[in-house]
Amino acid sequence: MEELFKQIANLGFPIVVTIFLLVRIENKLDQLSECIHELTAAIKSMK
Repeated sequence: MEELFKQIANLGFPIVVTIFLLVRIENKLDQLSECIHELTAAIKSMK
């Protein structure tokens, strides 16, 4: 049982950091996608 707790302690931090970074990257990708669509619309309106 003690070994299980050690494994959870060792793996818990990287898992939390990974989830945090994935959520942040997802938000940034959504913003980037929106900006690309706006840029595309602006370029089309210039023609």
